Amino acid sequence: MDNTSIITQVANPKEEELISSGQEKVSQSNSSLKKHRSRSIFTHIFCCFRNYNVEPPSSINKPCSLPPPTENGPTPKCDQVEVSPIPSSPTKYLLPEVSISDCGKNCVVIDLDETLVHSSFKPISNADFIVPVEIDGTIHQVYVLKRPHVDEFLQKMGELFECVLFTASLAKYADPVADLLDRWGVFRARLFRESCVFHRGNYVKDLSRLGRQLSKVIIVDNSPASYIFHPENAVPVQSWFDDMADTELLNLLPLFEGLSREEDVYNVLQSLRAR
Repeated sequence: MDNTSIITQVANPKEEELISSGQEKVSQSNSSLKKHRSRSIFTHIFCCFRNYNVEPPSSINKPCSLPPPTENGPTPKCDQVEVSPIPSSPTKYLLPEVSISDCGKNCVVIDLDETLVHSSFKPISNADFIVPVEIDGTIHQVYVLKRPHVDEFLQKMGELFECVLFTASLAKYADPVADLLDRWGVFRARLFRESCVFHRGNYVKDLSRLGRQLSKVIIVDNSPASYIFHPENAVPVQSWFDDMADTELLNLLPLFEGLSREEDVYNVLQSLRAR
């Protein structure tokens, strides 16, 4: 595994512009090779959620299996066969049972990259964290910037909700970042790429697998493709890279204070989408 495959995030337009301008300065033969490498790097490091028109998977009608023909009789038709249901194993949810301290609270699923932080393998002079990540026996440094007001946002969310970190990045990167970011123990659980559903080129966060009543679940994410199965549960946020004047997390707090008191979050979120 190379260092381009552990972080799943949208690509920074500024970085794409720099890469594009750099490629124009090389010869045609080298340009072809470097463009291929550039696409490979950004496809794996910043696994972009750009396919926003993804449709939820449709149900598949499986044909019934016919029993073998009897010794002296014809093969029965499919509609004449009595099909016995296959016993299903108990559903295993992604989250444990709700703790006593969170009983009665709504559940908020919070994304990491470009929602709370921006990370890069390129050195950032004002990085809040530098996280070493081991890949194929080599240590790589990941430079992490915190979104403005993220501390205040997390502390307040931890008071109001059962908070779950859900990222499509790998745990070897996201877990240590969460350790440094969440000093208050806001995240009751952390879910990583292996908990996503890979659907039509995107890592989708299937909220129905959490083990929580969907009318009490909210997802906060910068990527519409990541909640394509449950858009009615989403509070969208703008992707963040390095704007230190950004106030989006601070501006969202009044909305979440209201949502924390709702028995059914759909009405409020429907009004939000309408606006």
